[in-house]
Amino acid sequence: MKHSRTEVGRWRMLRQANRRKARWLEAQSRRNMRIHSIRKCLVKRQRQALVFALYDI
Repeated sequence: MKHSRTEVGRWRMLRQANRRKARWLEAQSRRNMRIHSIRKCLVKRQRQALVFALYDI
């Protein structure tokens, strides 16, 4: 069955929008993971500093 040009165009646009959204979501999660890892690293450093401060006393 042959589909009209407008129909095909609509499907193409929808697929493109979905792909764009998926890509954006993926990028967001990557950014969040980076933020989380940086924060975790900072917390670790603070804890380490506290441990050494306790040993110095």
